[in-house]
Amino acid sequence: MPDIDRAKVAELADERLDFRFKAVPAEAWGSTVAEYLAGGPVLDGLGTPLLTLDAGALEHNLRTMAAWCAQAGVDLAPHGKTSMAPALWQRHLDAGAVAITLANLPQVRVGRAFGLGRIHLANTLLDPAGLRWLAAELAADPAFRFACWADSVRTVELMSQALRGAPAPVDVCVELGAAGGRTGCRTLPEAVEVARAVHAAPGLRLSGVSGYEGPVGPDSSPGSVAAVAGYLRGLAELYRQLDGEGLLDGADEVWVTAGGSAFFDTVAEELAPLAGGRTRVVVRAGAYLAHDDGFYRGISPFGRRGAGEPLRAALHGWSRVLSVPEPGLALLDAGKRDLPFDLGLPTPQLVRGGKSLAGAELGAMNDQHGYLRGAEVEVGDVVRLGVSHPCTAFDRWNLIPVLDDADAAAPRVVDLVRTFF
Repeated sequence: MPDIDRAKVAELADERLDFRFKAVPAEAWGSTVAEYLAGGPVLDGLGTPLLTLDAGALEHNLRTMAAWCAQAGVDLAPHGKTSMAPALWQRHLDAGAVAITLANLPQVRVGRAFGLGRIHLANTLLDPAGLRWLAAELAADPAFRFACWADSVRTVELMSQALRGAPAPVDVCVELGAAGGRTGCRTLPEAVEVARAVHAAPGLRLSGVSGYEGPVGPDSSPGSVAAVAGYLRGLAELYRQLDGEGLLDGADEVWVTAGGSAFFDTVAEELAPLAGGRTRVVVRAGAYLAHDDGFYRGISPFGRRGAGEPLRAALHGWSRVLSVPEPGLALLDAGKRDLPFDLGLPTPQLVRGGKSLAGAELGAMNDQHGYLRGAEVEVGDVVRLGVSHPCTAFDRWNLIPVLDDADAAAPRVVDLVRTFF
């Protein structure tokens, strides 16, 4: 079973709080994380702007996704780039994840710094210095498992050159893409050619097929779902062709992997029948853990088609009203530097104390301000906001308080999650 250096994760509790961590008040400076938590902090003791996680929602989402994967017959290698939080990666693994997926070399270095035993890089690795570092990691730790992607013969040539003389091969999945999409071979014949090149290249080992269906289906419409299903059938056909040629015979384990957080149900429907023997079908959904009150709430299979018990939004923004300069307009102290805005602006939910903000909206955001419209609020009120797109929420905070219950009258801070972006 893949693991993480639990002692290293536990050491995060010994980190001393100071000015670097905007989520904690100045009176916490000098204390370790463990000391601060032992003092029983509460939400009211924290400043604004703020981003928090909800402990109950995190646990619910972990259990819900694990149960769904078991029922669907697929494995899970959640995308760790969403949180870049080793403590949350550990929780993924404890819930049954077979690996942590990452997106680039700096993220892989963070993963290895915390002893991740199996990393799937959902990207191509071409940096020669990075490949040499990776080869050294594989040589120093025979239990470490790593794979990355390739979508051209030139990619294969450059990787093989950089790994010349490496003591152990690097596993590579051939990436299938789609016209107008992101990376990936555009045709099956092209992908087969790349697979043959990997199979023949010194320093590399063909270990599966991979892809990302997100650009194929940008929304939850029937047309998008049908397009995603068609793309996945192409990925299945690529696997069958490579398996039929014996190109995958050298791998200890073969991965067929797709599935972000929007269409993992379609991935299971189209690809799960391929699982068995040495072959794993692996989805890489990562946003499910925090979920959201925007983009993923609308497109996740759990909401889109009732594929399972609904996920719960674990992320909340908290922002104070700084000014009410004219009727119907209030300026908040949270802006683009604090909360995500790329896939929808935050959604006003309530004023601390319980008053609903149904019907209000955040009409715009500047770097440090949010424009709240249609809300009956006063200067000094603290507003809770639902956020959209967790992948661009975590990266704004290097320390995120975890509340016992964000809906409670007086939420307690029960943990602090450290991120590494």
